[in-house]
This record gives sequence, C-alpha cells and structure tokens, in this order.
Amino acid sequence: MAALPHRPLGSSGLDVSVLALGSWRTYERIPRDQAVAVMAEARERGIDFLDDARYDDSTGTAPLRTGYSEVLFGELFRTVGWRRDEVVVSNKLWWEFWPEEPAAHELDASLGRMRFDYVDLIYATPPPAGLEIAEVVREVGGLIAAGKARAWAAAMWSGEQIATAARIARDEGIAPPCAVQTAYNVVERHPVEDADFVDALDAAPAAVVASAPLAYGALTGKYRLAGTAGRIAGELDEPAHQAAIAAAEPLAELAAGLGTTAAALAIAFALSNPRVASVLFGATRPEQVAANVEAVSVLARLGDAELAALRAIAA
Repeated sequence: MAALPHRPLGSSGLDVSVLALGSWRTYERIPRDQAVAVMAEARERGIDFLDDARYDDSTGTAPLRTGYSEVLFGELFRTVGWRRDEVVVSNKLWWEFWPEEPAAHELDASLGRMRFDYVDLIYATPPPAGLEIAEVVREVGGLIAAGKARAWAAAMWSGEQIATAARIARDEGIAPPCAVQTAYNVVERHPVEDADFVDALDAAPAAVVASAPLAYGALTGKYRLAGTAGRIAGELDEPAHQAAIAAAEPLAELAAGLGTTAAALAIAFALSNPRVASVLFGATRPEQVAANVEAVSVLARLGDAELAALRAIAA
C-alpha cells in the first residue's frame, strides 16, 4: 500500500491524507464490483480519509428511502478489508428532523446503517432556523463526550459562523470545529480565500477540506462532448457553471505543458493552499482515483509562475 502525505486536521489531533474519497451519489449508481474496485484503489494509493453521508434515494431502486448510501459504504469498507483504526471516516449531521431528532439520534441511525461504533469526524451542516450555534456546539460536544465522534467540523459555514462556534466552544470547554468542508477550486475561491474566513480558520484553528475541486467535472473539459453524463449534465446553461466550463480549455493547455491532466492540475491547485488539509473527490472508476492521486506529484512541480497562471484562468 502506497503512502500519501498527511496534513493535520486543525486542532483535532487527527492527521489525514491530502486526498479524501467521497461517496456522494456514487456507489448505488455503479455495479458492486466496480464500487469495490474504486475503494480498493483508494486504499492501495494511500488514501485513508473517507467521507460518507446520508441522503435520500433518487434512483427509485434502493431498499431504503434514505441512508442506503451508508449501508453500501459500510459493506464496501468491510469487503475491501480496511482496518477501522487505519482510516479517518467522516459523516454529516443534516438537522433534517431537529428538534424531534437531536444530533445523537441522527448519528446513531447513521452508525447503525454503516455498522460502525463511531465516526472520526462529524460535520455539522448549516443549522436550520431556530437552532442556535451554541446549541450545535453543545450537541456535537455531547457526541464527542459519548465516544460517537472523535472530532467535529463544519460544512458550508460562513466565516462568522465558524468564529462564533469556536468562541462558544472555548467558553464552554468543548472542542472547537477543527475543519470546514467547502467548495474550493481554480474558479471558485470564495469563501476560502476571503479575509474574514481566513481569520476565522486561524482563530479556531481549523483546516479546510476542499470539495468540488473539479467543479463537478466541468474543469476536466468532459462537458465539451455532447451527451456526456455527469452531475451537472442537465445544468450546463446555468450561470453558476459558466466560469468552470470556460476554464476547462486553458486549464487543459496548462496541464499539457506540465505533462499531466486537467484533473490532477486542478486538485494540485487546491492543495497548494496551506490551509487545505485534504481535497475531497468522488470517483466511479478506479482509474479516476489513480489519475487524481497524480496531483500530489504535480503539486511539487508548481512554482509561482504556474500558480499565477492558474489564478489568471478565473480572471
């Protein structure tokens, strides 16, 4: 099994591989042997940070209305032969049925479907109306005290929310958020590079887990081919995707000059930010995992000129 560089996950005491494998709307959509191959490739390549989440079935074929993703994740995890203590596993709190279902009940249900005793990292998504950040901090603090999670992080929170949570956590003797999962890529650098967000990260201290490094595939250029399937295939005319679609060609040209792929170069860009602990990507084929891991070697070849050229793409 290969080794990947690791970076600290904020103040948690956890070190994570610089690449993380996600499972959002993936394993229920591909054959089981293919899903096993994806996970096995990740393990072989040294990825030991795995992200799972509960979501509602959209295929119409899952035996559960919600959370079948977690059932599959747990089954695949055991099939591949991961040792639980060699992997950092994360999951999310959606607060979907709060306050009737507190955090402990939501996580217990997820653990039951995964057949895990605990997760290493639990993400709190933005709290719904009526749920104060102070209560979120207390809820996740209870999960950590009960041994159901080792650390907690925020997902898609603002800098102000992170700063508030860290302050409350310190005041109440609870661990602060150690990371924030949020989109970060060549064309989408808000909020990760915003001054207030950076200040909040440093004060916590918290790291970034960068999601959408390929802008849902748009940065790879695959959507330039008519009929290409993908997460945003039906949304290509949406204004939110135009910058990434336009960036695909110049990104590919830069990648060719470096002897690599657009995907590896885009991931290397995200990793070039020292506040990024890990870059989260999904894969439906083992070859995609292998190709994305190349980003680590590409990062070592990025100098000031290459980084400036990457930033200029968005302009």
